Amino acid sequence: MADKQISLPAKLINGGVAGLIGVTCVFPIDLAKTRLQNQQNGSRLYTSMSDCLIKTIRSEGYFGMYRGAAVNLTLVTPEKAIKLAANDFFRFHLSKDGQKLTLLREMLAGCGAGTCQVIVTTPMEMLKIQLQDAGRIAAQRKLMPQAVTPEGPVELKSPTAMQLTRQLLKEKGIAGLYKGLGATLLRDVPFSIIYFPLFANLNNLGKRGVDGPAPFYVSFISGCMAGSTAAIAVNPVDVIKTRLQSLTRGSQEDTYSGVTDCIRKILRKEGPAAFLKGAYCRALVIAPLFGIAQVVYFLGVGELILSYLPKRNN
Repeated sequence: MADKQISLPAKLINGGVAGLIGVTCVFPIDLAKTRLQNQQNGSRLYTSMSDCLIKTIRSEGYFGMYRGAAVNLTLVTPEKAIKLAANDFFRFHLSKDGQKLTLLREMLAGCGAGTCQVIVTTPMEMLKIQLQDAGRIAAQRKLMPQAVTPEGPVELKSPTAMQLTRQLLKEKGIAGLYKGLGATLLRDVPFSIIYFPLFANLNNLGKRGVDGPAPFYVSFISGCMAGSTAAIAVNPVDVIKTRLQSLTRGSQEDTYSGVTDCIRKILRKEGPAAFLKGAYCRALVIAPLFGIAQVVYFLGVGELILSYLPKRNN
């Protein structure tokens, strides 16, 4: 991502630090995105991102906006580490004698990175979505009687990530944590195919000379622009993935058997515009995440941390 040569351990630390800072800053917006994407016609509780956040604070308190954040904070480091390391690995093996990669090869490297990261991304998103959406279901059952199950009001307890994990493993095995894997691949592979080449080319436009590095602000803006562009481009698949991975629904909300079934039902009952639900939220989440990543790389946080670690003598 950056122009300077960085060791693999430093890259992993940079990715982890950037992910931790980014998740902490933008998680409430990500929660609003999940809830907006999951609500269906006839059971709309929120009208916009701001309406969702205000109602969440009123009903669940300030920390209600951070439901599921612990899962992200725990798994974002290996996720970013795999993604960044895989992209560098594929770029290295696709380059010829250190020459600049063609656009096609850059896209192939991004494809490889996106494919590798779903190992961590799928279970992380699976758990996060349940925790994020629990408040919406509880509020819906309390405020919208028509959405209550036929058996009557149900007290919805908010599970922890560990409880969800144990339940899924017990009932469905490891496959339970990887529900929606196909949709996650359909989202993350195109995202990486768009993001990595777009960032590299935007960043190159601001380089100081032929071999000089791009200024910090150019890398920051390039990361934000490439991230938000890729996020909006794959938002329809993100809506599908969110719907497929949600385990708890209101009685009037559809369930889906797969990607094709989800697309068909959304088109028939909610129209094409439903695939853009939460798009601006997702752009607001992704742009700062990748902008922050550039700040971390520019400051050399990974190298700084490694310099303070004791070095073993050979």
